[in-house]
Amino acid sequence: MRILHTSDWHIGRTFHGHSTLEALRGVLEALTAQVRENDVDVVIVAGDIFDSATPAAACYGLLSDTLRALAGTGAQVIVTSGNHDSAARLGFQAGLLRDGIHVLTDPAAVGTPVTVRDADGPVHVYGIPFLEPALLRHVWPGVRSQEAALGHAMGLVRDDLAARSTAGDAGRSVAIAHCFAAGVAPTPHLERDIQQGGLDVVPLSVFDGVDYVALGHIHGRQQLAPHIRYAGAPLHYSFGEGDKPRGSWLVELDASGFAGAQWLDLPVPRRVVTLRASLEDLLAADDYAGAEDAWVCAEYTDTLPQADPLRRLQARFPFCAKVVHAPAVTRDNDARTYVQRVRAARSDAELVEAFLVHVRAGEGASERESELLRDVLDERVRAEALA
Repeated sequence: MRILHTSDWHIGRTFHGHSTLEALRGVLEALTAQVRENDVDVVIVAGDIFDSATPAAACYGLLSDTLRALAGTGAQVIVTSGNHDSAARLGFQAGLLRDGIHVLTDPAAVGTPVTVRDADGPVHVYGIPFLEPALLRHVWPGVRSQEAALGHAMGLVRDDLAARSTAGDAGRSVAIAHCFAAGVAPTPHLERDIQQGGLDVVPLSVFDGVDYVALGHIHGRQQLAPHIRYAGAPLHYSFGEGDKPRGSWLVELDASGFAGAQWLDLPVPRRVVTLRASLEDLLAADDYAGAEDAWVCAEYTDTLPQADPLRRLQARFPFCAKVVHAPAVTRDNDARTYVQRVRAARSDAELVEAFLVHVRAGEGASERESELLRDVLDERVRAEALA
């Protein structure tokens, strides 16, 4: 059996104020073509279908079009909710969906799989929606963390598999979850915490007993074990993701269980790059010509802030979405904080100098600026004397 594992579509997310809806539509059309070309039997979408609990109407339109197109390939489509989704909104019309589309958002149904059969027998797919411990404590006593919530859910999965084994219908099994799993590679641009109060890591041992685990929540592909993987997001949603490929896992199950996985690249509608140089070089150097059609984060290294850098950079890079003043060298060797410098100032001139050093990354007033400053302060003293 062939399973395509994708996740974290985040329909409706903007990129620095720019809509990503049409770019995502094109990528999901390419994903649908891959499903058809590779004779995929099951498509799994592991949570965070929407970016918001209250998506706009156009977001529902894109989801409906995509689910209809995926089901039209002949594959079974199994969707679970993530921490960004409203489970109620995502699942409210699950019972009205056409055959072959399964939207799983109810924790009470975790131990009941979607069963798909091939020549080797059944494959039981257990969709685990995002489990918020605070909302489950009255239903699942003792649940205080993601680890406990997923541990309880996987206990229900294993109980169901044991009952099926006794009945002679064990087959193979797949679990879908949306969480931080132990072993995720460090990255400065992880998704937002999945539980208020900090990172709640779920040990891989929680997922023992199934043949493949399709994870969502991390936006870059990762393999935590041969049969436990993140597919990542289909689009780049931050500049920190620019070096991560976009795509999905094509998973093979044979009669014995997990038989391997192949990465399928998805097209990148517009590259995401971070450029770092002086503003003059960014505006003129040939080295950066290849980024003129990319989304650009420009880190200009001039010692002092420059006037209107975003407008100037957009003349060369029309898709420059972010500008950061990142001085290459600071001339300030004073370890004091700005507040400490202000408190230590003994005159108005020293107070202004402390401010300039702070906002200019160590660069104080120039000689000409110091002359002007003395003139202004002297004039104020004369005016106060005549008042």
